[in-house]
Amino acid sequence: MAALGRARPRTGREGEPALKLLFAGTPAPAVPSLDALLASDHEVVAVLTRPDARAGRGRREVRSPVAQRADEAGIPVLQPRSPREPGFLDQLAALAVDCAPVVAYGALVPPAALDVPVHGWVNLHFSLLPAWRGAAPVQHAVMAGDEVTGAATFALEQGLDTGPVFGVVTEGIGPRDTAGDLLDRLAVTGARLLVATMDGIADGSLVPQPQPTDGVSLAPKIETADARVDWTLPAHVVDRRVRGVTPAPGAWTTWRGDRLRLGPVEPVRPVTEAPELAPGQVTVTPAGVLVGTGRGVVRLGAVQPAGKKMVPAADWARGARPAEHEELGA
Repeated sequence: MAALGRARPRTGREGEPALKLLFAGTPAPAVPSLDALLASDHEVVAVLTRPDARAGRGRREVRSPVAQRADEAGIPVLQPRSPREPGFLDQLAALAVDCAPVVAYGALVPPAALDVPVHGWVNLHFSLLPAWRGAAPVQHAVMAGDEVTGAATFALEQGLDTGPVFGVVTEGIGPRDTAGDLLDRLAVTGARLLVATMDGIADGSLVPQPQPTDGVSLAPKIETADARVDWTLPAHVVDRRVRGVTPAPGAWTTWRGDRLRLGPVEPVRPVTEAPELAPGQVTVTPAGVLVGTGRGVVRLGAVQPAGKKMVPAADWARGARPAEHEELGA
């Protein structure tokens, strides 16, 4: 872990918390940060999260993972439809918090709210800024074939992840890591960085530093359509792109007109021992269910036919019985 300054815990006068915090977050990867702050010298006085959403076959309203954790801890939960609502701005002012740490809240904080906390809003972002600014930094890092990524804490401002950085932590990307694997690790190491950042802000030892002007890359949200496999790409690129959208939104292709969801695939090495297959062409061999790409061959792991459960590719192939020269994605 590296910080642009020295960070150490500080306890307030007469046992008071170092900082009064409003924590903003919504999905499961934000929960480790909330837990870490709850265990720190700081006081989380309220949680800001997205409104309950309908989910599942019954379309029941479900609270966000952060809201559920806040309920368990007995912390007040704020769920405005938009943080621009005057009612929320009044609540924020009334809380009189020192700082508002943010982890994947899921909505833009308006300019009117940015200056309300004494020390502003501090965002934990899962990349080494200025690389991969945007909504899907972990997915894009895996898809691009990066070998190292990390997390950064920075002062929130109106630009897209452009604020000055308090500290960073690095994390290696393994050759078989999915975006989900990597995000699970970053959620834990990033939580420690966020607490260290709050400590440094509390004792005045951390001063954020401007981001470099070079090395900027963008990580826009990945939609379901973006996760469709392009079999004309080389095998190693298909592998990275599938792992980058696993588990969400999930890689997919088509088979006999229906959607077929894919788990991670694996390039067959050495290429000289793989059969020559056209892009998308499927064949079943003792080495597994193989699919051709623009250059090389990949082995399918698990697949999920429409309306069914995820199963090993070999089990799927026994029922599907691919004909010679039949292709995925056709």
